Amino acid sequence: MEVEPIEATLGAVITDVRLASIDADVFRAIEEAFHNYAVLVFPGQHLTQEEQVVFARHFGELERLAGELEAVPLANVSGEGDVFDADHPVMAILRGNSGWHTDSSYMPVSAKASAVSAHVVPEWAGGTEWADMRAAYHALDDETKALIEGRSAAHSIRYSQQRAGEHQVTGYGFDVDIPPRRSLVKVHPVTGRKALFVGRHAHAVDAMTAEESEALLDRLVNFACRPPRLYSHHWKVGDLVLWDNRCVLHRAEPWAWDRPRVLLHTRIAGDPITEAAMAVR
Repeated sequence: MEVEPIEATLGAVITDVRLASIDADVFRAIEEAFHNYAVLVFPGQHLTQEEQVVFARHFGELERLAGELEAVPLANVSGEGDVFDADHPVMAILRGNSGWHTDSSYMPVSAKASAVSAHVVPEWAGGTEWADMRAAYHALDDETKALIEGRSAAHSIRYSQQRAGEHQVTGYGFDVDIPPRRSLVKVHPVTGRKALFVGRHAHAVDAMTAEESEALLDRLVNFACRPPRLYSHHWKVGDLVLWDNRCVLHRAEPWAWDRPRVLLHTRIAGDPITEAAMAVR
């Protein structure tokens, strides 16, 4: 197995491994790289849905997503291959996903990791970007670190969709009536590194007005999601990318919405001890 770091503060490309048939030793090597690099790119895997689910389960229990499925398509086409109309509920979610976010932060237990594979991709655009929240926190000035220390924000997909001009919240995730609160600074449960925990679902920072909160969160995301903390991936059919939702933000790059794009998404559930929301105060 070859591990080639990406020219950013996160990410590595892993080759000479077949994810459909890894043993315990290979998994330990992949897991070590996962903790070191946070985003792992596996080109040319061409996994079936069953193989992807089996691989993802090495990292823990999987979240049950829309329709209680362990793997769901991130796709703008139906099962028959017809491209959805612009007003289809799934299109609202896909457009919303172009904002920086971490998976399931709006649920009582946020996601540990996500694995996505490419099955149909447009000729251009339609890639995915990841940003390193570990390096972002480290690069903050002392005044900003002091400002956000001990503060939390609510997370809601209803909020993020509405702010993006979308009013559909059904799709791949589920929202809760009382938005969970999460610390703006998260300590990784394995590495112990601090990271910003923000993104489009975050709002209502405690002890701030709505305007102050929005300005702070926008400033943090805009600061964090830029080189050298940024990796942009142009999908090729057969690629699989695995990332750590506990220390990475990601977003989908827009594409011509009438061009088919089908990715398959599996989401590894977070540990209820380390990824649970804060107690409502």
